[in-house]
Amino acid sequence: MKIGVPKEIKNNESRVGMTPAGVFELTKNNHTVYVQTDAGFGSGFFNKDYEEAGAIILNSIEDVYAASDMIVKVKEPIEEEYTLIKPDQVVFTYFHFASSETLTRAMINSKSICIAYETVEEKDGSLPLLVPMSEVAGRMSIQQGAKYLEKPIKGRGVLLGGVPGVPPGKVLVLGAGIVGMQAAKMAAGLGAHVTIMDINMKQLRYVNDVMPNHVVTEFSSEYNIRKRIKEADLIIGGVLIKGAKAPKLITKDMLKDMRPGTVIVDVAVDQGGCFETTKATTHENPTYIIDDVVHYCVANMPGAVPYTSTVALTNVTLPYVLRLANQGWVKACETDTTLSKGLNIVKGRVVYKEIAEAFNWETEIS
Repeated sequence: MKIGVPKEIKNNESRVGMTPAGVFELTKNNHTVYVQTDAGFGSGFFNKDYEEAGAIILNSIEDVYAASDMIVKVKEPIEEEYTLIKPDQVVFTYFHFASSETLTRAMINSKSICIAYETVEEKDGSLPLLVPMSEVAGRMSIQQGAKYLEKPIKGRGVLLGGVPGVPPGKVLVLGAGIVGMQAAKMAAGLGAHVTIMDINMKQLRYVNDVMPNHVVTEFSSEYNIRKRIKEADLIIGGVLIKGAKAPKLITKDMLKDMRPGTVIVDVAVDQGGCFETTKATTHENPTYIIDDVVHYCVANMPGAVPYTSTVALTNVTLPYVLRLANQGWVKACETDTTLSKGLNIVKGRVVYKEIAEAFNWETEIS
């Protein structure tokens, strides 16, 4: 199979869809890999690294799409890429279709096979290709939140860990999944007082068992959220519903109950966000302020640490890329139910019901 690795062109996105190690494995299996020139530069991988691993370097993104049977990326295609995608071409990447009807319609029109990292699902319900980026984003949410709490950036002027004689900052984490757990771990490590909320009591019991004493759990309800936001310095939104839009846990009217300079970080922004006032931002312009509350809603947060993120991502995507290349997408998805859950759009048909439901379309799933 001919596999293409284009350079990511989303704002400040420096990750790349495949490391030289991945190229080596594919070429060892007699596949051809085309890598766009400088595609890995932002992640610390250079053209010569890819060439030594067996890749063919192509000068333009147009050349990569035109030459390839399968495209392996990190982020969803943006408008400039829509017309480059060919019928029957496999595109394997993060899509987050439920947050963009424009992207969804473009991929339907392309007649391609769209396999989304974020919906590849194990039998136990876990999402193996979402986990590493959720880990990165969860940890980064505290790192970024702590920075934007500084007064020069309009934050409350609170040091999360406090100092002797001054109590630590208070962090509220909504969702006790991968993002929430990693955020709580980082915040606790800084010495902050952390409250983590979820509706899954089994998960809250687990959090209670493994986290230090200054991480407390609470059942998530609108009443409890409204109570906690009044005292929180930093609020992390990390709620995920597989393939669907995130629920709006904090509404615009709740902002008035927060103290001026409170920072909210919406890690669920790729799925539409779990704050009503969320709108996607970029690393170039990461924040905005509504009702004196600082919003950090960068849609590709792990892109700021591209080396770590690229290696972590390709560690888990490569086995699936090899399966798709060795068997073709039809057989690979027939024999691997985990991978088949990643099928979102196939040759113009939406085959993942949560996407259709997100736009109130009548699903065509058979």
